[in-house]
Amino acid sequence: MYFEDEPVPGYSLPILPGHVSPGRFERVLRSGKFAVTAELAPPDSADPEEVFLRARIFDGFVDAINATDGSGANCHMSSVGVCALLTRVGYSTIMQISCRDRNRIAIQGDILGAAAMGVANILCLTGDGVQAGDQPGAKPVFDFDCMTLLATARRMRDESQLLSGRKLDFSPKIFLGAASNPFVEPLDFRVDRLAKKVAAGAQYVQTQYCYDVGRLKRFMARVRERELDKKVFILVGVGPLASARAAAWIRDHVPGVHIPDVVIERLAKAEKPKLEGKKLCIELIQKIREIPGVAGVHLMAYRQEESVAEIVDASGVLEGRVPWHPNRSTNTDTMRLVQ
Repeated sequence: MYFEDEPVPGYSLPILPGHVSPGRFERVLRSGKFAVTAELAPPDSADPEEVFLRARIFDGFVDAINATDGSGANCHMSSVGVCALLTRVGYSTIMQISCRDRNRIAIQGDILGAAAMGVANILCLTGDGVQAGDQPGAKPVFDFDCMTLLATARRMRDESQLLSGRKLDFSPKIFLGAASNPFVEPLDFRVDRLAKKVAAGAQYVQTQYCYDVGRLKRFMARVRERELDKKVFILVGVGPLASARAAAWIRDHVPGVHIPDVVIERLAKAEKPKLEGKKLCIELIQKIREIPGVAGVHLMAYRQEESVAEIVDASGVLEGRVPWHPNRSTNTDTMRLVQ
């Protein structure tokens, strides 16, 4: 069995008291460190080296890497495949599961298989409709939604049971997450939905892109009023915008993304819009870091993945901490986190 904290067979980390997985991502969050995750777009390829190349640009700057699961309803290398490859060489991965493409039998099997290969983190998503992708004739499944997926995965972990009631010989040791969107009104509904996901089993959430800190602050105030920040780790989504035109397109075509006019105007007036987009992202991270109840940020730098290290470094949110990367001693890094 391979675990994400140890790329060498024959050694596995214990699950610490109060933890549900042996994973490094959970250890970082429970230690109180400000966590940084990033999204890796799986390749249109069966070549494992393409996966490793895409992951290496995050080395030493992120605590975990999300592998998307057919995002936008387009086919790429599977999330479980990407996570298995990266986990075997020591990366901390977050396997996304979309309910769109597989029924409950396949999904439960994927959870078991991923856990057996050392994947310690799962993000449960309902998924985009097939009409959004390049194969709109595909048959959607949606046997689960994110709530029932969370509840099923938690049952497998905590009760060692499949949904059928059949007992598992060894339960998956997984840290469960979900998505959240604090930026679309009504905010009270968004907080209610977050509470339902926590009740279903979510231990961390990653949000939609944040370009409106004021709206995030209002959402987090409601979260703290209901003490949800004490029950779930909240990582706020951020990402660099390449231009005013790109920002306007995202606002108009990507459901749930709120980009204020002032942001688009700032990019439109900039001499170097791409550089301004990075500066804006850095500023957002620094402001988000100061909001009570926020546990980290999730960087989604589509087609700008090479900028992630620069943005994280310039933001200063790691405060001198260096997340794991292949050239560091895994055992030394683990001891620092435990301490």
